[in-house]
Amino acid sequence: MSAIQTITNYVYGAEDGFQNVLVDRSLNFEREAGFAIQVLTSNDYVAKLAAGDRQSVVNAVTNIAAIGISLNPAKKQAYLVPRKGKICLDISYMGLIDLAIQSGSIMWAQADLVYANDAFTLNGFDRPPTHSFNPFSKERGDMVGAYVVVKMHSGDYLTECMSREDIDAIKNRSESVKAGKQSPWDTDYGEMAKKTVVKRAYKYWPKSDRLDQAIHHLNTDGGEGLASLNAKSVSLDPQPVIDGLRMTKTVDELKNYWAENNSKLASDLTAHDSLKTAYKAHLARIRAEQAKADVTDVEAKDAVAEA
Repeated sequence: MSAIQTITNYVYGAEDGFQNVLVDRSLNFEREAGFAIQVLTSNDYVAKLAAGDRQSVVNAVTNIAAIGISLNPAKKQAYLVPRKGKICLDISYMGLIDLAIQSGSIMWAQADLVYANDAFTLNGFDRPPTHSFNPFSKERGDMVGAYVVVKMHSGDYLTECMSREDIDAIKNRSESVKAGKQSPWDTDYGEMAKKTVVKRAYKYWPKSDRLDQAIHHLNTDGGEGLASLNAKSVSLDPQPVIDGLRMTKTVDELKNYWAENNSKLASDLTAHDSLKTAYKAHLARIRAEQAKADVTDVEAKDAVAEA
């Protein structure tokens, strides 16, 4: 079987999981599957990685639905990328902003980089900042910072700014950089700088579960979280959270429990992975029990009808 056929089978094998966790009904599995296959077969390295790791492909495609974001290249919201030897869903700064707007957290947002020769002025809450520059100039100087400005439903503007030094401090503490591996910081520094300031700013926006989940995904599975400065950091015990998870009786109870508790283990990737494994196993168990109950119910009704 060719790599393309193998990858196609993996992607379509994720359809049930995709539909079960879909949070945005405007997303269509067939379209997203097409985008995924196009990306995963775009070059030999990615294709080989995807063909050799079915679970990472399934997880990445399922995460599209769980977060509610599209791989449509025209939207530039999200991508499937190789990371840590696996296929991973990566969300752009534009994807994060789109999630915030779609969920009603904010009305509008713009993130941009500021260079040494630009003119940049903050104007308070009633107006966005003034950022003046010649977009065609080759003499804008070095990048000195980044900002994101959002318009709230109240009509106010919130602007978050980060200096180049602050951005680099975050970069140098990220897991991928601390590990000495190539990361998006090496290939797309400007985009990562914008994403960093958006991730800092969102803490001051009205709460959005979808945006929270996207940020959490980037900081855990996406490898963008801050690595501990202490190599001997204390590990978290996932068992109490897993025990609580196993007490849930229905799919809805399980999903609500996950939403409320999975972030408790976000700082320990091993513990968080254990929780994800337990979640998938318990979800399968609940569905199997429900299917068995449905069959029993049908048989009972048939028996009554025959009597």
